[in-house]
Amino acid sequence: MPRPLRLLLIALASIAGGIVLVVLVELYLLLQPDRFTAMLKEQAHEAGLQLTLSSPASPTLFPRPALHLEGITLAASNPGPSAMPILLAANGRLVLPWNTIFGHEVVISRMQINSPRVDLDALQAWLMNLPPQSATVPEAIPRIATGVRIRNGSVVQNNSEWLSNVSLDTGRLAPGQAFWVSMSAKETDGRPLQWQFSSVPSIADGALKLDAIDIHVSDSSATTLHLAGQARWLGSADASMQLQGKFHLSGEGDYDAAVMLTPAAQGKPLLLHLKLLGADNHIDLELPPLALAQWWNQLANPQGPQLSTPPGSGQIDMARLDLGKVHIEGLSVQTDDAAPAAAESTAPPATTPVTPRPQ
Repeated sequence: MPRPLRLLLIALASIAGGIVLVVLVELYLLLQPDRFTAMLKEQAHEAGLQLTLSSPASPTLFPRPALHLEGITLAASNPGPSAMPILLAANGRLVLPWNTIFGHEVVISRMQINSPRVDLDALQAWLMNLPPQSATVPEAIPRIATGVRIRNGSVVQNNSEWLSNVSLDTGRLAPGQAFWVSMSAKETDGRPLQWQFSSVPSIADGALKLDAIDIHVSDSSATTLHLAGQARWLGSADASMQLQGKFHLSGEGDYDAAVMLTPAAQGKPLLLHLKLLGADNHIDLELPPLALAQWWNQLANPQGPQLSTPPGSGQIDMARLDLGKVHIEGLSVQTDDAAPAAAESTAPPATTPVTPRPQ
């Protein structure tokens, strides 16, 4: 090849390389990490939460535009002096579509979170301290083009691990389209747990609607739960839900199951109605959801179950109950028919004595 032609090709290649480098630098600058981290922090602040990162978000262009987040901490905006963060994560990654970096609507293609740690006590404290009217229905459902991915997560309570090796995947999130969530984890005894959820979300007439809800839960002992129904949320504690299905308890048989949520009104808290009807067992309870979660965690305490009546009204009749090393036959619990006290009240509901017969 003649020397002048070689020089011309080298010059053209240098110019092309320079143009590509300039374009890449411009695209890198257009990612504007501060723009996206500010958006995330603002959304967290609106929910009464504070999002912090151990270092500024770092952008990448290949194979797709993305922001890498290090040292993620999510805590209540006004935590107590000894309060723990609600969520801690080693790192995360937000994958973005190309049109977003050119100033279009902020859309996240995919969200990945690695090694998150969720503290149930901190989560419960944040929920209980929310102002009555602080939670409002968003104007639109956020869009996630290809879903969320979480790996190697954990859930703790009272500084004890409740679930480990948590993995979670979701489908595409968009209004009026089916959205699914699939989660797997291990319980404290190493038993694997599977949970699947699907629904069609939408916002209409000032309400967040979840139609065609379908829930499947199972563990290694062949215990399964299947529920289907719908839910509505109009902000704060104005929520309703109707779910029906089947609960299969390994070695015990099938139960007809129903779950209903009624909104807070006239001094009454948000109430969860739970019904299980089997051949020898019957449960019909009306419970405040947060108190129910605390009661259930006491029963599942790995240090030993703490037997107590549920914080609400209703009836439990069970021919047999096994909780770890505790075996009870002929358990009958009858609580007061009055509605549970409002969330701000500290007075416990009246109950009749329980006299289980340990074997």
